[in-house]
Formats: sequence, C-alpha cells, structure tokens
Amino acid sequence: MNARIRSLAQSRGAGPAGLACAVLAPFLIATPYALNVMTSAAIFVMLAVGLNIVVGYCGLLDLGYAAFFAVGAYTAGVLSTEFGLSLAATVPVVIAVTVLAGVLVGIPTLRLRSDYLAIVTLGFGEIIRIVANNLDITGGPSGIYGIPGLSLFGFSLEGPVSLYYLVVVIVALAVLLAGRLDRSRLGRAWRFIREDEDAAEAMGVHTYRVKLAAYIAGAVWGGLAGVLFAAQLSAVSPESFRFIQSALVLMAVVLGGMGSLRGVVIGAVCISLVPELLRGVADNRYFAFGLVLIAVMVLRPQGLWPRAAREPAATARRSGNRTAPPPVPAQKEAR
Repeated sequence: MNARIRSLAQSRGAGPAGLACAVLAPFLIATPYALNVMTSAAIFVMLAVGLNIVVGYCGLLDLGYAAFFAVGAYTAGVLSTEFGLSLAATVPVVIAVTVLAGVLVGIPTLRLRSDYLAIVTLGFGEIIRIVANNLDITGGPSGIYGIPGLSLFGFSLEGPVSLYYLVVVIVALAVLLAGRLDRSRLGRAWRFIREDEDAAEAMGVHTYRVKLAAYIAGAVWGGLAGVLFAAQLSAVSPESFRFIQSALVLMAVVLGGMGSLRGVVIGAVCISLVPELLRGVADNRYFAFGLVLIAVMVLRPQGLWPRAAREPAATARRSGNRTAPPPVPAQKEAR
C-alpha cells in the first residue's frame, strides 16, 4: 500500500487529472451558487500555492499572508474605480506593488526566525487591514464597490461560467510555475534553508537573499489572487482580510502536506468545499468541520498528499547521510 501511495505521489498524471476535473465540474453542476463556490475554491488554491512557496518550500512561518491578498485586491480596486483602468490592465501594477510590499516587509523581518518571524508577519497582516479600514481612498469600513469585471481583448467575462474558466486557467498556470520554481536551482536552495539554514549558509547559500526571493514570490501569488477576488465579488472590504483568512490558508498548506504542490491543492480544495458540503448540519457545520480536520491530522499527520523524497541513496550518502548502506562490490568470478 505504501508503495502504491509513493508511486501515486510521483505520478505526472495527477496534475492533468485534477485540471480535467476542474474543467468538467460545470458540466455536472452549473448553478450560480455552485459556480461561485468553485471559483472561490480556485482562488483559494492560488493563495495556498503562494503560501506554500513561503512555508512549504522555504520553511518561513507566515501568519499574515492575507496582507498581500488585500494589497492586490485593493490596488486593483482603486485603479479600476478611481482611474478607470480595466482589471487586466491593473495586473502589472499589482505585481509591482506586491513586490514592493514584499521587499519592504521582508528586508527588516527575514533576519528573524521561527516564532519571532511569525509574530512580525501577523502584525503586518493586521496593519494592512487597519490601514485599509481607515483610509478614504480604500473606502474605509465600507470598502470599494463597483469594481468592473474582467475583460480580455474587448470580450467581457462577467458571466459566472466565463469567470470560472478564466480563474481555472490562471490558477493552473500559477500552479505550473510554482512547480517549476520548486525544481529550479532556487527551489533547491529553498529546501536547503528549510532543512537547516545554518548548514545552507555554511555551504555558500546566501540565505537572506534566497528567503527574500521566496517572500516576494509568495507576495506576487497573493496579489494576483486578490485581483481575481475583486473580479469575482466586484467589491472588497477589510472584513475579507482578517487573520482567520491567513489561518485558513496556512491550514490548507499543512493539511495537504507542506512542500507538496499536489497536496496543497487538495488541501485548499478541502478547506474551501467541506464547510459548504456540511451546510446540512446548519449551525453545527463548523464544529463538524473542526472534527473532520482533527481526524485527518491524527490519521495523516504528514498531510493528505505528503511530499515525496526525490533524492536517491547515492545523493543522500554524498550529503552526509550514513544511514544508507554503501554499494556492495560484485565478487570476482572464481577461477
């Protein structure tokens, strides 16, 4: 059974199969409510994939990830309502603003570790929400309303089906790019830092710059998810970016399996859809949801789809792991 699970985790057909399920879902149920829930789940997948770069790949505990989500949503909302830009035209500005936010927050904080970094990022998330709650340009507590829908090449994508498929395509590209980053040289540096930052620095990895790169990449993913969120709801308000949002995204990463791209996608879908499936139990649905999460974490503490180890025994021996036995030389044929 364990061998089957490992082979499934390493299968290259899992990603296309998941994308096919997302494409075929509206053919099974296409009510406005179902499409809205599925679109929200796809946006949540993008958020979880972005946080997985920070937490899963690089091992940086971020409790204020909703701040970048808010920066992207508010930047797109202000530019579209105050300056008349389409949401597609705001994307380059959103990327630039989220990169700037990642740099401004990351430079003074990424020298911290573990609990100290988590507390600082938590404070950053609350600062962004409070600032948005008190500025006139962000609409204060009421937020921004009347955000136009997405349009490409003059074609409006305001319909729920069109918006859903556009979100699925964008999220699929974001997941694919995150996977490419994981397999790149930068991704290997992130894994070294996650396993042992001191050892990585001793081996010549510039840990500060590499961590900053992970933080910026996660910020960009969160900002783009904010644009999709603004397009879906046509409005943004500070209540959408409370700490609970960051906690849910982190929960999806841990539930799916930190560092496992496929697991994080499954975890995000579960966190998004299970509360909706439990609506039949009325006010007790979040209690039931909590019981389900506890049961999953007890039975699968490594996550629903843990990251598969890809280093062979020879690589492990070269890296200093002496647990693997050395190869046994073939005996010479007796003469």
